[in-house]
Amino acid sequence: MGTIYLPLHYGKAPYWLLSKMKKLAKPIIWLIIEEFGEEEFFRRISDPIFFQSFSNVLGFDWNSSGSTTVLTGVLKSVLNTSEFEIRIAGGKGDEAKKTPEQIIKFSEELGIKENRTKELIKVSRLVAKLDNSALQDGYDLYHHALIFSRDYWTIVQQGMNTRQRLARRYHWDFSRHWKGLEKEKHSGIMAEKREKEVMNLISQKSSEARELIVDLVKDRSFKKDYKKLISAIKIKAPSKLFLIPRRIDWEAVEKAYNLQPDNFENLLLIKGIGKATLRALALISDLIYNVNYDKEDPAKYSFALGGKDGVPFPVDRKRYDEVIEFMEEVVKQTELGEFEKKQALERLAMSLRR
Repeated sequence: MGTIYLPLHYGKAPYWLLSKMKKLAKPIIWLIIEEFGEEEFFRRISDPIFFQSFSNVLGFDWNSSGSTTVLTGVLKSVLNTSEFEIRIAGGKGDEAKKTPEQIIKFSEELGIKENRTKELIKVSRLVAKLDNSALQDGYDLYHHALIFSRDYWTIVQQGMNTRQRLARRYHWDFSRHWKGLEKEKHSGIMAEKREKEVMNLISQKSSEARELIVDLVKDRSFKKDYKKLISAIKIKAPSKLFLIPRRIDWEAVEKAYNLQPDNFENLLLIKGIGKATLRALALISDLIYNVNYDKEDPAKYSFALGGKDGVPFPVDRKRYDEVIEFMEEVVKQTELGEFEKKQALERLAMSLRR
């Protein structure tokens, strides 16, 4: 699991650059699938280091938040064609909201059965809820992309902290089918720094808290415990992390009670169960029932391949060389002109040696 500094950048990539990025991305993707297979493509595109390196090779700033949205857009324009059997649904802002309808459309193009299509829509909704509400780290999602085929899926999404002017990118391991929160996990979270405290209900350390949260909703004790929380917070709360949400969607809570969800994932999928409700439930679990949840930020370090001064960890020379060797070989094998190949190789060398 890794992190990279992603300052918020505004504006758009120029058309001439996007055109060249698409021209280079297409043969690279084709070669990966042709030489190593579809599964390897999903393994690599779900890897935060590969994703970042790919963006750099195509000519984008090494640490820009825009690399996520631009690379996703480039991949959509390349993959969402008849030449490939992989599709990308979603994107930035309003495009993210269109993810379900795009999944349906692209599933029809790929001949994916209805049950599989429904599963993909569920996975998309669930993973978005997990990173935006179950993991509360100060970043609000504004970009969500589901990359999928008949056999595999992975998700790349990005959150924004407008106060700090920073972005954080979330990568999920590629998978065939959703196996449950106990088995599915992030392949990496790209951010500038680790936050001191977060509310991480995704963590395996929070499994007991997740079970209690579901029980609280199912036995209708939430309102009563919420009143207790207001008193307890003044005595026990050690930090701002424990600020009580003042607005709870009680209609959603009532709906959850009526539906009697059998696990945390199904609770998340209920419309209206969002950040405020989950935060209140987590605080009740912790401060009223002494069932703790994980408060450690899952982001681990600040550079994909290490820092030149050994901070926060030494450069991983072996992996560093593997990334360079692979990307150089891919560029050399593409059907590009010699000038464009030279430019791409120069960008690769500069971006990976910074």
